[in-house]
Amino acid sequence: MKTDFSGSPSGGGAGFVEFVVLMAATMALGALGIDAMLPNLPAIGHTMGVADENKRQLIITVYLLAVGFSQVIYGPLADRYGRRPVILIGLGLYVGFSILAAFSRSFETMLIARVLQGVGAASTRAIPVSVIRDRYAGREMARVMSLTSLVFMAAPIMAPSLGQLVLVLASWPYIFGLLAAFGGAVMVWTMFRLSETLHPDARHSIVPSRIISCFQDAARNRVAICYILGQAFLFGGMLGFINSSQQVFTDALHATAAFPLVFAICGSCVACASLLNASLVRRLGMRRLSHSALLLYIAVSALHLVVAATGHETLVLYTVLQAATMFSFGLASGNFGAMAMEPMGHIAGVAASFQGLVSMVGASLIGFLIGQNFNGTVVPLEAGYLACGLLALLMVLIAEHGRLFRSHTHVRLRPSPAE
Repeated sequence: MKTDFSGSPSGGGAGFVEFVVLMAATMALGALGIDAMLPNLPAIGHTMGVADENKRQLIITVYLLAVGFSQVIYGPLADRYGRRPVILIGLGLYVGFSILAAFSRSFETMLIARVLQGVGAASTRAIPVSVIRDRYAGREMARVMSLTSLVFMAAPIMAPSLGQLVLVLASWPYIFGLLAAFGGAVMVWTMFRLSETLHPDARHSIVPSRIISCFQDAARNRVAICYILGQAFLFGGMLGFINSSQQVFTDALHATAAFPLVFAICGSCVACASLLNASLVRRLGMRRLSHSALLLYIAVSALHLVVAATGHETLVLYTVLQAATMFSFGLASGNFGAMAMEPMGHIAGVAASFQGLVSMVGASLIGFLIGQNFNGTVVPLEAGYLACGLLALLMVLIAEHGRLFRSHTHVRLRPSPAE
């Protein structure tokens, strides 16, 4: 474990458990901005006169694209001014534009509010990764990322049920009010319990040429860029599910009432995968676990596509196969992100921004493409999963010179000035 410049464990007043929970809660804000919307899309569309169900997916997609592109801003700012002040500004933007979304009464205003909310939410993705990378490296970093993901996954498990509860007790604007309240609570928690993790000597001026150079470093590193792209493909498949999930349960499975429960089951599988990864990664290594999970992801996706294409889809089969897909995603994705960051410790802030930009924007576009092909069945979704899995496998093979499962314990990390 690394320490910050004060000589105490990075994270300041927050001990290990509190640090993990705080990072998870911060990252969960971004996920809540997606998953809590899903049961509310029909109500929002009805209020704003948007009859086309596929068009309503823009409420999700513009948010995701804003999160992806805005990470380019946060990385350099965090490397210049430190992690803490920048994350506080991002949280403030998230809270403010969540309130604007709650008062939106036109689809155009809603989309603008969602874009700006996504700009704030971008800080909750890029900066926690940098903070964790400041504090940990290698397999220990993967363990912390897995534990963070475990707590973080409470968001998608509970969010659709929360969104459905809001519709029962009140109306859709209140879900944005809850997001604003949660964001405000995390902002206060961060203000009082998270101290700076970036060493003063590691701070860099905001020079466009340096940022471009750092992006080029990340893009030219074969391992980093391939695992970033692999993560984008896997996440893109999941976003295809998220974009069209409400329509899948309403139009394809005719089981609208089961949506929150099945979504919670799938989210629990990702959480279980993260917990399993945290306990096994130090013994087996990131590559053995993630490569095995990727092969499982491809096999389950292929099986599910056959089931759907031959007309044998049922709610029970869909739940079992989707849960298995999400489990394999949870076991692979976190390790992909850690392996992409592993050689980038010397430029962690900008590298995290680059990773977020490529993976989030790429995944958002892939997910939107999959979602827009919804045709009343789950066949386009499962075909998208399989294609994404095969493309991710191609990226892994390129990164590893055609070999899976091998250990990279010999890889040396370039030390940062803080070390």
